[in-house]
Amino acid sequence: MNLTVKQISSLEKIRQTDALPAEELLTKTVLLGERFSYQICIRPNENTGAGLITKITVDSPLKDNIQVYIVKDAVMDKPVTDADLQLEDYITHTPGFMPDILVPIEEQNNSFTIGDLTRTLWVRIDVPTNAGGIFADAPVPVTVTFDAYTDRSPEPVYTFAKTMLLDILPVQIPEQKLLYTRWFYADCIATQHHVDVFSEAHWELLDKYIASAADLGINMLLVPVHTPPLDTAIGTRRPCVQLVDITKDGDTYSFGFEKFHRFIALCKKNGIRYYEIAHMFSQWGAKCAPNILVTQNGKAEWLFGWHVAANSPEYTAFLKQYIAAIYAELNKVGIAEYTYFHVSDEPNPQTMDSYKAASDLFRPLIGSSKTLDALSSYLIYEKGLVECPVTSVAHIHEFLEHPVTNQWAYYCCGPQQIYTNSFMAMPSYRTRILGFLLYKYDIKGFLHWGYNFYNSCISWYPINPYLTTSGDGAYPSGDPFIVYPAANGTYQSIRGQVTYDALQDMRVCCALEEKIGRSAVIELIDKAAGMDLRFDCYPHNKEFIENLRTQLTNLLR
Repeated sequence: MNLTVKQISSLEKIRQTDALPAEELLTKTVLLGERFSYQICIRPNENTGAGLITKITVDSPLKDNIQVYIVKDAVMDKPVTDADLQLEDYITHTPGFMPDILVPIEEQNNSFTIGDLTRTLWVRIDVPTNAGGIFADAPVPVTVTFDAYTDRSPEPVYTFAKTMLLDILPVQIPEQKLLYTRWFYADCIATQHHVDVFSEAHWELLDKYIASAADLGINMLLVPVHTPPLDTAIGTRRPCVQLVDITKDGDTYSFGFEKFHRFIALCKKNGIRYYEIAHMFSQWGAKCAPNILVTQNGKAEWLFGWHVAANSPEYTAFLKQYIAAIYAELNKVGIAEYTYFHVSDEPNPQTMDSYKAASDLFRPLIGSSKTLDALSSYLIYEKGLVECPVTSVAHIHEFLEHPVTNQWAYYCCGPQQIYTNSFMAMPSYRTRILGFLLYKYDIKGFLHWGYNFYNSCISWYPINPYLTTSGDGAYPSGDPFIVYPAANGTYQSIRGQVTYDALQDMRVCCALEEKIGRSAVIELIDKAAGMDLRFDCYPHNKEFIENLRTQLTNLLR
């Protein structure tokens, strides 16, 4: 059989018509506790007809810490949405297929078919924290063997293998300091998997989606004490995933937290340490109350929602009791100081008065918790209306000119030019550069709006994420989610794993900072870049990231 088989970087995205990289990746230096991923690309140089069933086996002293995935193509129906811009640094502007979905190879009986298509495997190695003493003397081999069979042959007709050598340094990668959240939509899970909200099947799926989020480095989760008022058309309601049961008797409200406790327990079980409470006011201006279900006189009704002004006396009276009850419960489960409250998403100077009124109302009620909101106007932060500004990467340098104590960053459906993002059509290095940027500018947290948003724009209807990755044409493909619904949980994506690698880059910088100092690490980054590294100015190639990461890792020897 005439095949080309290469081990390549995780920063490559190989489509069917793309040339394979000239160089092959054969060795890597890693730290204790680090996750290292690479790809093996198999391309037939001739048509094999019906194809050969190819089974894989992994042989390595680290075998128990290795997971192999088959890389599947996703439908990239909207590579970019801003057609008027001359967008550079994209793999393509043309809709089609893009490798993104990571399916565990054991779901295919550890096999795949070689026909006339290029096949790519994603090999993930989670280096144990105790591997230093075990593998200190020599590089550790990871060998993937491929046995190819015809549909009638009991014995392989073709066998080949690829080996990666890992040099494991006796240095521990530090824990992640960055707070990282992508908004978690419990309603989308129920809708996609066709289960009732808060049925046992839904709780099992919530557990698996939370576990997958934590595995991708997400350490903060959106808690739907009420259904989050996010990406919801005015006058409509998304499926109710309200964790707090609310009853009204006269002017007094009582609150049940049974579902809330179960949700927080799942978060803790899966390693989530930080929490963000669903926004208390409508998106883009804090003009209305969120949709909140309340039982009175034995009947559940939408007492609050689009029909209730944010500053109405009824909602103000409710909030004082509601937030006080939530905060007491946060203290009871020991997470108040790790919890952040949202007022309203993306306020602007034109809506500052309503945002200020909302902020002034509940900030005195949240004790040791903090406020956190996405905003791109420094004026709102300057007025003292939010403790942790979450600023778009397109506007963040304006904030960085000032002494902001708890600066966060975010990107979403924009910007589409220049800046880092995780759109499907972008080369992976444009996603991974995020880690070095977050480190250099001492960013405390990173937020993205879409961990698993499986709806159209403003949630008019659910979409099939295997047919559209753009919210049915509303966003650049890949923007709404980084995990795909699977039969028993999720499939992760290349974009999610590459973002995790960016977080590890930041952690390696922190480790080296302990050894040579922060200013020296920043100097190394800028020198390697050949420029003052900025969110709007960085090298547009994967070699910069890989070479810099190797340099920083080797300095930890």
